[in-house]
Amino acid sequence: MNKPLYLLFWSALIMVCFTSCVKDTDFDQADDIVITPVLELDFIYFALDENDYFNPITGEQLLTVSDTTSLNFLDGTFVQEDLKRAEFLFRFENSVNLDFITEFRFLNDNNVLKYELVIDIPAGSTTAPLLLEHIENIEDQGIIDLTRASKVVVNVTVPTSIENIEGALNLQSKTTYFLEI
Repeated sequence: MNKPLYLLFWSALIMVCFTSCVKDTDFDQADDIVITPVLELDFIYFALDENDYFNPITGEQLLTVSDTTSLNFLDGTFVQEDLKRAEFLFRFENSVNLDFITEFRFLNDNNVLKYELVIDIPAGSTTAPLLLEHIENIEDQGIIDLTRASKVVVNVTVPTSIENIEGALNLQSKTTYFLEI
């Protein structure tokens, strides 16, 4: 290849590389970017049978079994500002021939009620356990109240005396938090 043609070829190639079309970039659009992470966590689980409804020391029957779980992350500034929605999924399996009432009480550090959820669970049987799913979607004012809670107290109540019962009440639950940053 002769020298003038060679130089013309390389000059044209360099010119094409540096004069290609470029659209103006608006870097102010970065302010419009919204990050929406979704966080799924196990929430509460239990398996209660007839032994859980008796005081182990006195043998006295209890109609309500309670437990408290700390929720320290809900009352943080980041969560209070960025949490937009929460969805709780509860899966119950009742193989006891009794109805139950479950109560989820979200309290702050001073034990002031911030949010409450009550789920009735119909009776089942050991041969045909009742399966119940409940989804609780919390938004708007409910989210504001929920983020002010630091613990949840779960009460499981059987509304009648229990004698010679068989089976168990099982709960598996998870929560999904929808954030907007």
